Amino acid sequence: MTNRIDIFDAQMSALDLGSHPQSLINGELVNGSGDPISLVDPFTELPLTTYNDAGAELATAACHAAQEAQVDWAALSGMARGQVMQDIARAVLAKAEPLAMLEALVAGKPIRDCRVEVAKVAEMFAYYGGWADKVHGEVIPVPSGHLNYTKREPLGVVFQITPWNAPIFTGGWQIAPAIATGNGVVIKPSELTPVTTVALVRLAEQVGLPKGLVNVLCGLGPTAGQTAIEHPAIRKVIFVGSPETGRVVATAAAKALKPSVLELGGKSANIIFDDANLKHACLGAQAAIFSGAGQSCVAGSRLLVHRSIHAELVEMLTAGMNEIRLGDPLDEATEVGPISNARQFAHVSEMVARAVSDGANVLSRESTPDKGYFVPPTVLKNVTNTDHVAQTEIFGPVVAAIPFDTEDEAIALANGTEFSLAGAVWTTDVGRAHRIADHVRAGTFWINSYKAIHVSSPFGGSLNSGFGRSSGTDALMEYTSTKSVWLDSAATPRIAFGYVS
Repeated sequence: MTNRIDIFDAQMSALDLGSHPQSLINGELVNGSGDPISLVDPFTELPLTTYNDAGAELATAACHAAQEAQVDWAALSGMARGQVMQDIARAVLAKAEPLAMLEALVAGKPIRDCRVEVAKVAEMFAYYGGWADKVHGEVIPVPSGHLNYTKREPLGVVFQITPWNAPIFTGGWQIAPAIATGNGVVIKPSELTPVTTVALVRLAEQVGLPKGLVNVLCGLGPTAGQTAIEHPAIRKVIFVGSPETGRVVATAAAKALKPSVLELGGKSANIIFDDANLKHACLGAQAAIFSGAGQSCVAGSRLLVHRSIHAELVEMLTAGMNEIRLGDPLDEATEVGPISNARQFAHVSEMVARAVSDGANVLSRESTPDKGYFVPPTVLKNVTNTDHVAQTEIFGPVVAAIPFDTEDEAIALANGTEFSLAGAVWTTDVGRAHRIADHVRAGTFWINSYKAIHVSSPFGGSLNSGFGRSSGTDALMEYTSTKSVWLDSAATPRIAFGYVS
């Protein structure tokens, strides 16, 4: 078997990233000066490499570089920016395999999933590249007779913080709309998974993105992150991650009088009625919670099932989860990899243990690999909607199966948390499907489907799931500000005050 450090080194070399993770500042790979950070392979639980926290000094340099590069980038025509973004999309596809391999190694995601996500990143740059020359304002027929029109202008420099569960995906998700609208970017991926974000921006620079326009900080939130938030060049803060950290980020941004967009957690309800196609619903339920080892903000972690079919559906679900192939993320056959890091592994394990102590019955997969941060696909029965495990995000392959009797009860249960990110319903009753979609509080809602997400559709939530929207044209608006321009074309100005001699 090939040494995994050798595999890691080979992908780093193929992507021109040097021998270890480094921040990318003004087009140059730069070592941090802070505390050492280990990158750990979640399959072997062994270090792949170490690097140093970027620290405050590199964060300041990143903000300065983005501020300088943004002026010329914003001055380009939208078509010119769009052409560069189309080139980036092609460059990502050309390096898809080393990008996917590196993501699989560091984040623990199955290689088959990583290839899909890399392709989606290319699609993001192509999609927003097409929008770059189509962001415009409107003419407003104001009653005064003035010509009044609006312009959408770039904010300047934005600071983006992305998570460890889908680093390259969320990197593209945020960078693409920001630069399409003329902004500069400072981005801090999770310190646990920084390398594919650096690789993405390095590829972009190699095909024409101005150096310094997008800068990547490899480091910690309290040092590099806090410094970037406070820097006067930063005009907006975008965070993707947990509600706990989101509160810290939003508070820091608010203290600096800067707006923020928060894409936080979920406790999404996956509702199955007794008239649903149970085979389809069972497959949807497995995809909703077990794919990606449940490490998704939209995971269907509460399975609400009509009481008349509850036992049958749970039996189908548990039988199916024993067929899911767990294993090495680099193995082509692997469908579910390990939990991405030791801290999250401990959290998921503790959540299951607490559910058991609260009275839940555990149905879990019969076996798991003998190494790695693996949590077996797990179904919890005898859970109520008010239990801790039904109210708190687990972020692992663990689902609470809760019965309901009526449509109104299903809606009440679905809305019975402080989250509102996503949800789904499985039914053949079209009227019911739309009623449920209307009444369940969620930013994204699926009917007879789950996890269908595309860059062209807005995404986000409310309450503990955050605020603001990513993707779609809504993301373009998040990265622009509106200027209202008034022109008085009358022969005599419409000013009814003052004196002139």
